Amino acid sequence: MTFQEPEFQGVIGKTVEESVPHWPEPTTPEKGAPNVVVIMLDDLGFAQLGCYGSDINTPNIDQLADEGVRYNNFHTTEMCSPTRASLLTGRNPHSTGVSFVTEFDSGFPNC
Repeated sequence: MTFQEPEFQGVIGKTVEESVPHWPEPTTPEKGAPNVVVIMLDDLGFAQLGCYGSDINTPNIDQLADEGVRYNNFHTTEMCSPTRASLLTGRNPHSTGVSFVTEFDSGFPNC
């Protein structure tokens, strides 16, 4: 399956005044779609979790790992937002359009 980036529906002018942002309609889940909980721990590596062999006591995280899904071959970036975008979309961080720590939606692609 190939992902096709949707065409930008706004206008990018020479100045901000000539530009028009675009926010697509948010997607909604289908009726009966399952709920999924993703727990992502920032600033943490394999060496800090007992479930990956650490001698640090992390019983609650270890229990969650035993009963859930553990990723052990996942690329991260030095910034949290691109990493989260990659995790949630299954795409490489550079192809998600999230290349920085996000604070707001500018309405323009990759900005």
